[in-house]
Amino acid sequence: MTSSGDMKHHLDQIDTMKGEVERLDPEFLASWASLSQQSKKDGTIDIKTKELMCVALSIAARCSYCIASHVNKAIQLGASRDEIMEASFVAVSMGGGPSFAYLTQIVEACDEFGAR
Repeated sequence: MTSSGDMKHHLDQIDTMKGEVERLDPEFLASWASLSQQSKKDGTIDIKTKELMCVALSIAARCSYCIASHVNKAIQLGASRDEIMEASFVAVSMGGGPSFAYLTQIVEACDEFGAR
C-alpha cells in the first residue's frame, strides 16, 4: 500500500492545534497533558499495552487523528504491525462494519510510521 502522508499530516495538525490551545489557555493544555500522561504511565499494565488499547479505542471513537497519534506512539514503544492489527481486530469485533472500515487508516498509519 502506498501512503498518502495523511497520517503524518494529522500529527502536524494536532501539534498546530496544541500550540493554539496553549496560546489561548495554557492551564487547559497542561491539565489535559497531565491526565494523558497519568493514564499512560507504567503500572500493572505496561505502557505499550496501554497504547495498543488506545489504538483500539481510536477505532471505536472513529478518530483519524487518534489513530495517527496512537499507532505512531505504539510503534515508538516497540509494538509490531501484527500487535497493532490484533488490537484493531478487537475494536472491530465490538464495532462491526464501521470499525472494520477504519482498518484502512490503521494500515496506512503502520505503513507511514514504519511498523514492522
